[in-house]
Amino acid sequence: TTDSSGVTADWVPSVDINEFDDKFQLFVDVPGVDPKDVEITLEGGMLTITGERFLQAEKTDENIIRRRTERGSGRFYRRFLLPDTVDADKVKAVDRHGVLEIMIPKQAKAQPRRIEVAA
Repeated sequence: TTDSSGVTADWVPSVDINEFDDKFQLFVDVPGVDPKDVEITLEGGMLTITGERFLQAEKTDENIIRRRTERGSGRFYRRFLLPDTVDADKVKAVDRHGVLEIMIPKQAKAQPRRIEVAA
């Protein structure tokens, strides 16, 4: 897979990608992001993950004396070009404590198959 991140994104979540014989598995770090604020699309072999993390602050922002902000907030955007061997109809995504896990199966015909040689 190749990655293309949007230049207009406010921050970019880290992503791990594992490839197996029968699937791709992605782990996307999005702590503090509500799953309903994440959109995942797969079109023309392009997997796009977008969403938003809102800045967490006290209700009385005006009382803050000093602020140091290291965690990204706002819109995020990641894109990955997938091979045409993926089965787009069977993609699944689940949120596990702020880590988005995306499973993308490969088409059965794309999986390697051992051919036995007859004696």
